[in-house]
Amino acid sequence: MNWEQLLSLKKQGDKGKRLRKEQDDTRLGFEVDYDRIIFSSAFRSLQDKTQVIPLSKTDFVHTRLTHSLEVSVVGRSIGRLVGKQIIEKYPHLSEVHGYQPNDFGAIVAAASLAHDIGNPPFGHSGEKAIGEYFKTGNGKQFQEQLSEKEWQDLIDFEGNANGFSLLTASRPGIDGGLRISYATLGAFMKYPKESLPKKPTSHISDKKYGFFQTDKEFFKEVAEELGMIPNKSGNDIGYERHPLAFLVEAADDICYTIIDFEDGINLGLVSEDFALEYLINLVKDSIDTKKFNSLITKEDRISYLRALAIGSLISDVVKVFVENEELILQGKFHHALTEKSKYVAQMNDIIKLSIKNIYQSREVIEKELVGYQIIQTLLDKFITAFNNQFHGEASNYDRLLLKMLPEKFHDEKNDLYKRLLHICHYVSLLTDGNALELFNTINGRKKL
Repeated sequence: MNWEQLLSLKKQGDKGKRLRKEQDDTRLGFEVDYDRIIFSSAFRSLQDKTQVIPLSKTDFVHTRLTHSLEVSVVGRSIGRLVGKQIIEKYPHLSEVHGYQPNDFGAIVAAASLAHDIGNPPFGHSGEKAIGEYFKTGNGKQFQEQLSEKEWQDLIDFEGNANGFSLLTASRPGIDGGLRISYATLGAFMKYPKESLPKKPTSHISDKKYGFFQTDKEFFKEVAEELGMIPNKSGNDIGYERHPLAFLVEAADDICYTIIDFEDGINLGLVSEDFALEYLINLVKDSIDTKKFNSLITKEDRISYLRALAIGSLISDVVKVFVENEELILQGKFHHALTEKSKYVAQMNDIIKLSIKNIYQSREVIEKELVGYQIIQTLLDKFITAFNNQFHGEASNYDRLLLKMLPEKFHDEKNDLYKRLLHICHYVSLLTDGNALELFNTINGRKKL
C-alpha cells in the first residue's frame, strides 16, 4: 500500500480526481466528512444509546455520543502525531501532493467519530439480540430462503457493517449516503471482510466483519481505490486493513479502557483505592506528585490520572505505529496497536477489573435483559408486518404498525434479505429510550 492512494479524497459518484493541493484549506474534504457525520441523525441518536450503563439517568455516565466525541479527540491527536512523522519520512507527500500532518488527524477524527454509528440500542447486547432473533428466535424461519452469507450477516449482526451501510447506502434522492471521503471510509473499516468465512485467521482484521452483502460492491470499490491488499481467495472478499484503521481502533481502545473505568469509579462500582493503584501504574513516569496530593475530591484526582493515562497511551501507540509502519503498509502487521504497547499489562488489568465490577454488574445485566426483550419484540412485530405487506396479506394491525416507521423506511423491498436487513437497520437506529417507548406502545403499556 502507498500513502498517496490511502489518502484519497475521492467520494462516491466522483468522475474525476480530487487533488489535495487543489483543496481549500478552510474547507478541507476530510473536515467536511467530520461535519457531515456530526450533523447526521444517526450520530445524534447516539446521545441516548448505551456506552456502559443502559438507560442510565446519571449525568456523568458516558453515552455512545460522548464516547464517540472523546474517541474522535484522541484519534485526532494520534493521527496528527503519526502524520507529522509520516510527512517527515515521505516529504513528497507534502512537497508534491500537498498533504499535511493535520490531514491524518482529520481523517482519523472523522472515522473515530463514526466508529459506533451503526451500533443498536443497549450496547453490544443489542447486536447479540438481533443476531439471536434470527439464530434461535422467530427469525430462524427465514434461513432456508437466504444465501449462506446473507444468513451469516443476520445471525452475527455487526455494528461495524451497519455503520458502513449508514454512511454509504443510497436511497431515493440521496446518492452515496453521507458521501464520505474514501480515505475516511478506509480508516473506518476495522474489519475489511464479509461475514464468511468467519474468523478465518487470528489476525485482528478477521475478528469480525465490515459490510453486509448489500454493500459488497461499493466496499470493493473503496478498497480498490485505496490500494488495500486483497487477502481472501475465490468468491470471498477481504482485505488487509487501511493503516489509519489501526489508529481509530487504538483511540477507541484507549477511551473505553480508561473512561469506562472512570465511569465505574464515579458510579461506586470500583473503589477509589483500586482505581488509584491501577491508574498510577500507567502514569508513574509523568505524574506530578505535589499536584496530585493537592487535589481534594475523588473526581478531581481520578480526572487528573485519567488525563495523564490517556496522554501516556497516545504517545505509546504512536511509537508502536511508526515502528511498524512498513509492515503495516505491506499488510503484515496483524495486531491491535495496544497489544504491542509497553502498557499492555496495565491496560489488561484495568479491563479485567472493569469486566468484573462494571460490565457484569447487576444493574448492567438487568437492563441488558430488558433490552433483549425489547429488541426481539420490535424485530418480530415489524418484520411480520413488513413481509405481510409485501405479500398483500397485511392486517389492519400490520398497517397501523407500519405507520410507526419513519418516512425514509417506507421503501418497498422485493428481496427477502433486503426486507429483513431494512427492519434491522430501523431497529438499530432507535435510541434506548425510543425503543423502550415503542415497546410499551406495541404492548399496550403506554398511558394515553
